Amino acid sequence: MYRILELNPQLMPFAGDIDLRMHLYHSAKERLLAPGQTLNEFANAYNYFGIHHVEGGWVYREWAPNAFQLYLTGDFNHWNKTSHPLKPIGNGNWEIFLPGDDALWDGCKVKVMVANMYFSEHIPLYARRVVQDKETLVWCAEVVDDKKAFPWTDQDFQGEDALYIYEAHVGMAQEEGKVGTYREFADKILPRIKADGYNTVQLMAIMEHPYYGSFGYQVSNFYAASSWFGKPEDLKYLVNKAHSLGLRVLLDVVHSHAVKNTAEGINMFDGTTWQFFHDGDKGDHPAWGTKCFDYGKTGVLHFLLSNLKFWMTEYHFDGFRFDGVTSMLYHDHGLGTDFNSNDKYFSYNTHTDAITYLQLANELIRQVNPKAVTIAEDMSGMPGMCLPIQDGGIGFDYRLGMGLPDMWVRTVKECRDEDWPIGKMWGDMCLRRPGENTIAYVESHDQALVGDKTMIFRLADAAMYTDMEKRTHNPVIDRAIALHKMIRLVTLAGGGEGYLNFMGNEFGHPEWIDFPREGNGWSFHYCRRQWSLVENGLLKYQWLGDFDRDMVELTKSHNLFQQKMADLALLREDQKILVFYRHGLLFAFNFHPSNSVTNVLVPLPRERDYKLLLSTDDEKYGGQGLVEHMIYPAKQFDGRDFIELYLPARTALILEEQNP
Repeated sequence: MYRILELNPQLMPFAGDIDLRMHLYHSAKERLLAPGQTLNEFANAYNYFGIHHVEGGWVYREWAPNAFQLYLTGDFNHWNKTSHPLKPIGNGNWEIFLPGDDALWDGCKVKVMVANMYFSEHIPLYARRVVQDKETLVWCAEVVDDKKAFPWTDQDFQGEDALYIYEAHVGMAQEEGKVGTYREFADKILPRIKADGYNTVQLMAIMEHPYYGSFGYQVSNFYAASSWFGKPEDLKYLVNKAHSLGLRVLLDVVHSHAVKNTAEGINMFDGTTWQFFHDGDKGDHPAWGTKCFDYGKTGVLHFLLSNLKFWMTEYHFDGFRFDGVTSMLYHDHGLGTDFNSNDKYFSYNTHTDAITYLQLANELIRQVNPKAVTIAEDMSGMPGMCLPIQDGGIGFDYRLGMGLPDMWVRTVKECRDEDWPIGKMWGDMCLRRPGENTIAYVESHDQALVGDKTMIFRLADAAMYTDMEKRTHNPVIDRAIALHKMIRLVTLAGGGEGYLNFMGNEFGHPEWIDFPREGNGWSFHYCRRQWSLVENGLLKYQWLGDFDRDMVELTKSHNLFQQKMADLALLREDQKILVFYRHGLLFAFNFHPSNSVTNVLVPLPRERDYKLLLSTDDEKYGGQGLVEHMIYPAKQFDGRDFIELYLPARTALILEEQNP
């Protein structure tokens, strides 16, 4: 019996489905791999296909099983569309050799002409750089000379075990209204992330995408580092710089779908819809207007698995956050399904080929780098998502706690402060599958986009524009700042085994994200980060930024996530009080908007004194300093050990257990 069933005995009726999951996984490996071959040895398509500088010249190979003829065209032949045909070499593969080291060159623009029922222009599938002409707006590939080696200096890099993730978008990371670059991010933003205590950078929009405003989630060229932000060597500079600062770098990888564009993307490359994608309606995502991969095809698995290895070996990424996993797992993409019973995970709606692909992907990633990290964006709660494959799982390290932002939105939007359901909030934070790790977060980029609201905007709204100067007192802002700190602390401390923040939200960035588009006059005004706000000592953003930094540093220095789940000590629904322990720290919250509570008796797991380390009400974080920093001695009542606390309204405390 697989361990997933031991951890989740309620899944016993679905033991046959777990057996099928594992049978399909082993069958796929038998089909893909030669005897004795590993996935790491299999996933080398990028070394064979594409354009490579070799001894005596250049070779270009392509996979186009349904094409009648391919031709390479570009600067090198004055864009003659048929002078350089590729020859078929079997198994749907094509090849051309161009003699001479100067036959192609770094930066040489190229395309491939594909003849089927008609001629069509495409970008090579394994292109490593794709650029847009500023005048014609047409995209084409640029040759990258793979003989040029980047001077990596990160051979000894090792990331920290606990994940404190800073989710970031390179292009909108600068204060100036423009598209920022890889090098600007490396030199200006990475030091900020390091100083704020985060140890992992999760980069969005790195895989090439023709529409900037897609946030990188409609990928056209899977092997090309986005030219919006610079050249491939600039991205390598960023990753190398991050490693020198002790920061792990994760790639937000999009293997759940692809842009439907044919001229810019991989759709209909060989003249058919089914080279990479399902044919017919099954190949079209009904909500996103994109194409859906056929994960049952060997060629697709070769392409996607090799893509993961490419980003790890070529750019030294330390792992991946897999986007859109829920969409992959189910034939209906999880649209409209409530997943309120286990049978919905194991039914005709389950996309078993996608599950097999994700298992193979996780196995490959560990073979390439045993310390790599993988995170699944799955809102469905698929059982075993973050269990080892040998245990009947899918192999991810973490899942995103996507229910937590929804819980906070519902709470802030629908409940009066005095009616916050503390018990339900605590239950939602504890709603995690046994043995599986969760990344907790209050808000990601999703809540920061136009059409939604960041947490600070839900709490403060328009008052942010007028009353964020420290000498100004506004009860709306006072409430917003107090709850912003408490919400982030309780989520980090109780919601998972890792924590994520989207850039700028740590200090309550005041504006949403609106990418340049026709509707806003192609403005960058809302597509940037105003770092000057947190640096301005006259503004209250500094309080929020300082609190976030100290919260991260304190919990990180105490190895908080070494304890998987917090231990509840006290929950008083009527008083809105929540107290719990985790790895030697005691977290006490009073969410009530007006009632401060004296003589709160907190039961202790053992007789120990506790020292106050941090209060959200400390004056340096914009509070009133009502709680004294002192040692709180253990006391006995009715034969039990307690400490006695004063909990002001809208205040949270962190106390540390003292050695006897």
